[in-house]
Amino acid sequence: MSLEVVEKNQNKIDSVQYFLNGQELKDLPADISQMKLGKQALTATVYFDGEKKILTNTVYFMAAHPPLIYNYEIVKEFPHDQLAFTQGFEYHDGYIYESTGQYGQSSLRKVELETGKVLEKVIVDKQYFAEGLTIKNDKIYQLTWQKGIGFVYDLATLKVIDTFKYNQSKEGWGLTHNNDQLIKSDGTERIWFLDSNDLSEKSFIEAYTDQRKAEKLNELEFVKGKIYANIWQQNSILIIDPEKGAIEGIANLKGLQNEAGQQGDDNVLNGIAYDEANDRLFVTGKKWNKVFEIKLVKK
Repeated sequence: MSLEVVEKNQNKIDSVQYFLNGQELKDLPADISQMKLGKQALTATVYFDGEKKILTNTVYFMAAHPPLIYNYEIVKEFPHDQLAFTQGFEYHDGYIYESTGQYGQSSLRKVELETGKVLEKVIVDKQYFAEGLTIKNDKIYQLTWQKGIGFVYDLATLKVIDTFKYNQSKEGWGLTHNNDQLIKSDGTERIWFLDSNDLSEKSFIEAYTDQRKAEKLNELEFVKGKIYANIWQQNSILIIDPEKGAIEGIANLKGLQNEAGQQGDDNVLNGIAYDEANDRLFVTGKKWNKVFEIKLVKK
């Protein structure tokens, strides 16, 4: 990245110091290849005629390359409760764990994959609109939409054992995890990484292609070191680099909505689950009557 300050009256500038997000850029042109993408604060301190002036601007870092495009193949179909307004979706030890939304209808469910039978169901208090969930260290973590609170359940009993608050983002949408942290979306282009102990939001990335940001990031899944995310009201999956936020791939899943007996902008794809042991990827959506095991195929 090269930078230059030009004085509009062509007066002599003695020196300039550049700062990116508060950190001085000492070597120019600056290497930004390993930096996170998205919105950045750029500042220049300009020295001239014994004075100084501070200039500020906003710059955006985009992905270096356009995303790869994927289609899909259906490997297998499973039944799914077509009344379930799916918000969170996770495969664990042979079962599907599902979080469903809507005020007065939100729930946490343990589901038999092969039959779609709901084996256990916990009703979430009607004041909450349940959102994403994930399972880590024998605990289930479930978000709520606009109340700024998440629930922690014991995996074996499905009883609430703790709660946690969002300390920076305003909303809860999707949830997954890597080996160390929970990973959360908030309905914007940001993906948050939560402290493994107190579950506070410690850092974030912003999802960008080489052209623009991707807003309304929703359901999340961590697959082979990448974050898989869908966008609210779209039937597609983004494949995101968790280090910098670059959108490396886009999978077009539009045909699945009709296959699952649904249409329209509300009842779209909103469930991504991964069986790591058997390398199986499952997807479903809001009020879909099917769960699909799919394989992504590079176009």
